[in-house]
Amino acid sequence: MHIRPAISDDANLIADIWNPVIRETITTFTSIEKTVPELEKLIAERAGLNHGFYVVQDANTLLGFATYGPFRNGPGYAHTMEHSVFLAPAAKRQGTGKALIETLENHARKAGIHSFIAGLSAENTGAIQFHANLGYAQVAYIKQAGFKFDRWHDLVMMQKLL
Repeated sequence: MHIRPAISDDANLIADIWNPVIRETITTFTSIEKTVPELEKLIAERAGLNHGFYVVQDANTLLGFATYGPFRNGPGYAHTMEHSVFLAPAAKRQGTGKALIETLENHARKAGIHSFIAGLSAENTGAIQFHANLGYAQVAYIKQAGFKFDRWHDLVMMQKLL
């Protein structure tokens, strides 16, 4: 397993991991799939802002990615970021997500980030437990925050001070 900064050439493989999650699950409340040009732009923007965007691969297979960006707009929130972590199904429960998060957190600390936020579907109990195991604490429970698949979904907000 090798973790490295994402490059624009990874955009297609990132889309291959992210879009099935968008289409088929409530892991994310969005229903709009990511395009390769959109992801290329996101990778470049995150690099330009010194916000981490990492991929993990095994041989030539992309197993997952993790990134962070602003939690909210405005200078008062400049040291609080929201992160995203997505894994290919074959990479789950093998320490891959933990390694990605730890890499992301280390990058954020060096960049002067004070706080990481995770916004998780309340139905995604695996992700909630994953974050709790890494020291994240639930700080909010927002009822009916998202609408997808013709029904409302609750959002759990978790935080870790870096």
